[in-house]
Amino acid sequence: MSFGLSRGRTLDSGEFGIRAMNLPPLPDDCISNPEGARLDVRGWFDHPERPFELEIGSGKGTFLVQQSGHQPDTNFLGIEYAHEFYAYAADRMRRNQIENVRMLHADASEFLRWRVPTGIISVLHLYFPDPWPKSRHHKRRMMQDAFMTQVHRVLESSGELRVVTDHLDYWAWMEEHFARWCAPDHSPRFDRFEFARPESAGDGEVVGTNFERKYITEGRTFNGAILRRAD
Repeated sequence: MSFGLSRGRTLDSGEFGIRAMNLPPLPDDCISNPEGARLDVRGWFDHPERPFELEIGSGKGTFLVQQSGHQPDTNFLGIEYAHEFYAYAADRMRRNQIENVRMLHADASEFLRWRVPTGIISVLHLYFPDPWPKSRHHKRRMMQDAFMTQVHRVLESSGELRVVTDHLDYWAWMEEHFARWCAPDHSPRFDRFEFARPESAGDGEVVGTNFERKYITEGRTFNGAILRRAD
């Protein structure tokens, strides 16, 4: 598939890009039978038996380009809602022939809820999500109880949710969710750990994304955490 950017460059996603609109439609009974809507996305890779990680909000794919090289025996799926970023990232994977990465143009919350099978993800990455700072827009934030429910479902045993944000108000919002979901009496539950920098992070970086590099020059503070699925 080819896409044109406003500056005139043509991008070709090839087999590295998938669009939600081209997936099979949801079955009519998906609400009463959600398992019937699942797609085993591991089949999109040449080696579906490998560990599988997912990144929500991949932007131009910088984290995936870097981290996939450190984990050549892991498959990565990046989900990006902004069409131009998705097209750029998919073309980037194609040009560099990064065989263990695929890009998906979709709404991540909806895809996670309806399409991802239970217990297949080893790590779910959520780096610098849109903070939706206005109070009336807080319902659009990715971090919600419904999202956490789906994360717990799709993670394998002891799988991890890794989160980083630069937005202090959003971090406080996340902290409230973390405290609730990591409470001893909460079911289902996560265990919380300090964020560990991935191999993709350069000197002075937490993750190593385009957004982070921009925010570093602005002097922003970064906060992160790892939530591990507790069985």
